Amino acid sequence: MAMLQFFIAVDVTVVNVALPSIGADFGVDGHALTWVVVGYTITGGGLLMLGGRLGDVLGRRRILLLGTTLFGAASLLAGLAPSFAVLVTARLLQGAGEAIALPAAMAVIVLMFPEGPRRSRALSVWAAVASCGLVLGFVVSGIITELLGWRWIFLVSVPFILAVLAAVAVLVPSERPAGPAPLDLPGSLLLVAAPLLFTLGVIEAGEADSPSPWLPPVALVGAVAAGALFIGVERRSRNPLVPLRFFRNRPRVLANLATALLSAALSTSFLLFAYYLQDRWGAGPLRAGLTMLPLAVSLIAASVLVPRLLGRWGARACVLAGIGFTVLAMAAIALVSSLGATGWAMIPAMTLIAAGMGFGIVGLQYVAVTGVTEEDAGIASGVQRAADQLGGSTGITLYVGIGFAPTLDGTDPFLVSGFLAVAGLAAAGCVARRISTPAAVTEETLG
Repeated sequence: MAMLQFFIAVDVTVVNVALPSIGADFGVDGHALTWVVVGYTITGGGLLMLGGRLGDVLGRRRILLLGTTLFGAASLLAGLAPSFAVLVTARLLQGAGEAIALPAAMAVIVLMFPEGPRRSRALSVWAAVASCGLVLGFVVSGIITELLGWRWIFLVSVPFILAVLAAVAVLVPSERPAGPAPLDLPGSLLLVAAPLLFTLGVIEAGEADSPSPWLPPVALVGAVAAGALFIGVERRSRNPLVPLRFFRNRPRVLANLATALLSAALSTSFLLFAYYLQDRWGAGPLRAGLTMLPLAVSLIAASVLVPRLLGRWGARACVLAGIGFTVLAMAAIALVSSLGATGWAMIPAMTLIAAGMGFGIVGLQYVAVTGVTEEDAGIASGVQRAADQLGGSTGITLYVGIGFAPTLDGTDPFLVSGFLAVAGLAAAGCVARRISTPAAVTEETLG
């Protein structure tokens, strides 16, 4: 499960450092390249709750095999893509594979490890692997793009995905499906359409000389309409993606909202690091990737420390600490940009981001799955992952899209993006302060 999580997480960020090479190869500009980044996360995040429901209804082992196979096949297609359109299509399919596989994988972990110290450790490993995968995606991308070419950032994962498929077939026990049940396909499609239209509207609105000035308002209105329709469909559906009883668990709802807001800033920081190192500092893919290595090392250190502090402080205190570290990191990014310092000056900000991820995400994940049962484990894990994915893609769309918009030419894009991210983190802090968790996690139980 951790190996699958690692390569799926790597594919979230692995394209960032390679974007200039992809654009040069296909002759496309930064405007089009944005879809290579956010298309994967939006499609994956939008379909995650359907993936969780599929695992609950059809059996987690079966869905895990299906989603992993789709992800591996899409990775192969991305590496062999003959055109930019095929590459974007492959990225969308990768997101669909992730959406099907990950909720089933997380549900397997939650159900195989009982609530308490064992589950806390398992989720800490799961979160640490995801965090390291997200960051190592930058390092791996720089090394592979420089030495082998950008296509290999996708192709290198294929043999490991085959190993995951073999391991799942042998190690994950089979189970009886819950039986046929109607699936909320309209709700799933609307949940993908709303953020895609929102992204299109924000990106097009930032273009100074857009050939289609009508497109941004139409896309944004479409996003609002899709969101409203999604709520209406869910209310009337006999088998909604997220049953109404899910929203009766106040800590779980608040944890997912805080996850989306925190992930928005974390994903933004990754892209800001890549932009600063290559555009401002002038580093090549290899140098930019290696410069981000301290971020990965810091994340590993945080993954060792956080489980112990989760027992001493409690989940809410860890979450608030993670949000605070992330605020300091965004301020450090803005300061380095304002001073025009070298790329090495970004290392303190990277260390703070690692602390923000380590403390914030682990604490929020623990709250988000506290009290789950066999019946709703897939839903809870799917909602949590969807909040993470859609929050990250929305953050990139809003914070980076507005900060780097040509219409704001003359302002420091890093300062604007950082300010917007801090505003979102302030909202995350207000939400996190309202989270109350059972006093079941103690230092003694965590060992």
